[in-house]
Amino acid sequence: MALPIVPRARALKDVDRAISFYLSEAGEDVTITFIDAVERAYKHIAAYPASGSLRYSHEMDLPGLRNWLIKPFPYIVFYVEQHDRIDIWRVLHAERDIPKWLQDPAVAKRKTRRRTK
Repeated sequence: MALPIVPRARALKDVDRAISFYLSEAGEDVTITFIDAVERAYKHIAAYPASGSLRYSHEMDLPGLRNWLIKPFPYIVFYVEQHDRIDIWRVLHAERDIPKWLQDPAVAKRKTRRRTK
């Protein structure tokens, strides 16, 4: 059974920025293809949440963080499977400094507190 996709505000802004970029730089056809690719990625993640890579989960010490490439575009969906939903954290360009862009101040504070105990 597919879980509902619930994008965070940052993920929604990420997608909006990518759409604006493609509209201004590549035109309407490419933009529509991008939107379709995001929707396909979300459907795949909803149906098969464990199929995403755990690479950044290990690198950033964020248990359960998975990522899925939005093919054929250079964007990556970052998400965490919850018991009742898929929590979409970010949708980032693959050439960004991913750890920096993923870092949430609240998560960083919790990680720091955990290490100092």
